[in-house]
Amino acid sequence: MLLAIDCGNTNTVFSIWDGEKFLCTLRTSTHHARTADAYFTWYSTLVKHYGIDVEITDVIISSTVPRVVFNLRVFTDRFFGCRPLVVGKPECLLPREPRVDEGTIVGPDRLVNTAGAFDRHGGDLIVVDFGTATTFDVVSKDGNYIGGVIAPGVNLSLEALHMAAAALPHVDISKPQKVVGTNTVACMQSGVFWGYIGLVKEICERIKAEREREMTVIGTGGLAPLFAETEALFDVLEDDLTMHGLTVIHNHNKEG
Repeated sequence: MLLAIDCGNTNTVFSIWDGEKFLCTLRTSTHHARTADAYFTWYSTLVKHYGIDVEITDVIISSTVPRVVFNLRVFTDRFFGCRPLVVGKPECLLPREPRVDEGTIVGPDRLVNTAGAFDRHGGDLIVVDFGTATTFDVVSKDGNYIGGVIAPGVNLSLEALHMAAAALPHVDISKPQKVVGTNTVACMQSGVFWGYIGLVKEICERIKAEREREMTVIGTGGLAPLFAETEALFDVLEDDLTMHGLTVIHNHNKEG
């Protein structure tokens, strides 16, 4: 049984894969000081709550926060008796290598999204991931990651407005009733919501024009469904793309 772990800047997700489907998905905040014992206490409590009794034999980790990897390694070794695959490390083989400037380190989340998206949808893809940052990953016809775009995340932008301007409150992102706001909160929500609609549309169109071909746009990440409700931004919505990508990379290493 495979335990796939995706550690982002804000949240860490654990999913148990039985070879055909995910049995459960567990989410916690990312914290570099969390110990292996703390991970196990949290994990075992939730697994018991869901009534899942399985033996974990393999673990794969993708982490954009290098400081948490050590404790996750200790967690898997101590409690499951196995050495995890860590995406981005030399011993973790990728189905296809990224084609970027020499010396460039590609974020493991982008490599995983590329593997998962190509496995499900083939090539010529743009993967838009709404995380702490909003990223655009460009996947070639042959399934290679060939570059992309990084923009500030939606919630990060709202937080920056609140922190930098004393008169502006903290607000949650939601679709505003009108474009023109008649109070401060509505103005901020409209600016961020419609601003990101425009950002996604424009960047995707410019990528397609630069590549001189039609491309499938895939939306993923927590806020993707919110933006997709209003505009036809994406050809496909994927709620488990990163976790699927981890299973693809794990299978590739097992078969290799």
